[in-house]
Amino acid sequence: MESAYDEMALKEFFIENRQEFEEKLLAEAVNVRDKIDIIHSIGNINLLENAHLLTLYVIEERESEVIEFANQEGKIWAKFSLTLAFKLEWLHAIRRTIWTFLHRFDSIKDNAISKEEFYSLENKINNQIDQFLNCFFMSYSEYKDTLIEKQNRIVEHLSVPIIPVTAKTCVLPLIGPIDSKRANFILEKVLTEISVLKIQTLIFDLSGVAEMEPDVIDQLKRVIDGTVIMGCKAIISGLRPEVVKNMVLLGITFEEASIVASLEQALKSYISG
Repeated sequence: MESAYDEMALKEFFIENRQEFEEKLLAEAVNVRDKIDIIHSIGNINLLENAHLLTLYVIEERESEVIEFANQEGKIWAKFSLTLAFKLEWLHAIRRTIWTFLHRFDSIKDNAISKEEFYSLENKINNQIDQFLNCFFMSYSEYKDTLIEKQNRIVEHLSVPIIPVTAKTCVLPLIGPIDSKRANFILEKVLTEISVLKIQTLIFDLSGVAEMEPDVIDQLKRVIDGTVIMGCKAIISGLRPEVVKNMVLLGITFEEASIVASLEQALKSYISG
C-alpha cells in the first residue's frame, strides 16, 4: 500500500486473524452463510477459502491474479448455474469485512494516516474489488452465451432430422411451426447433408406442419429448388389443407418437386431409389 502501511504486516494481520475474519464475514453475508455447504457440493467452491484468497490478492495489489481469479469464478458459477445474488452479497460482505479489519489494524498499530493516504487506499481496494466484480460478470455472461448458443445449435439440429432409409434415400420429417430462422437452418442443413451423405432422393414430410406463414412457404420453395440444384430428387408428402390454401392464394407451387399424399405413399414409390 502507501508508506503508512507495512504490506507484509498487513498481510500477516489478516492471516493471523483468519478465524475472526470468517466469523465477521459470515455475520455480514446472512443469506449466503446457510448456503455455503450447498454451493460447495454443487460446484466444489470453498467460499471461505476463496474469500481469503481474494482478500490477500487485494491487499497485495495483485491485479492480474484478481482478474484471473474472477474469470475462473465466473465460469464455474455459470457452469453450475449458481445464484448470482449470493455471489453479489458475498462480495459486498468481503468488501465490508476487509474495511472492518483495516480499521482494526489501524487501531492496534496506532497508525496515523493523512486524508490523501486514506483516499488512495480506499481507491486501490475498492477498485480491485470492483475489477473482480466486472470480470466475474463478464466471464459468467460469456460462458452462458456460449452455452446457450451450443444448446440452440443442438436444438436446431434435432429439429431438422434427416433420416436415411436406404443408402440413397432419406426422409426429413418436419414437425411444428416453421419460422424464417428455422427455414434458413433447414436450407443450410439440407444442402450440407445432401453433399455429405450423397443423397439422391429426399422426402420432405410436412404432415406435422399445420400452418406456415406466406414468407416461410416461399423460403421452403427455395429449399426445394436448392435440393434439385444439388442433383437430388425432392419429394413432398403430407401437405396439410391450411398450407395448401396459403400456397394457392400466393400462387406458389413446388414445380421442382414430386408431391404425394402421405409419407407411406412416398416410401412405397421411392424406397427403391
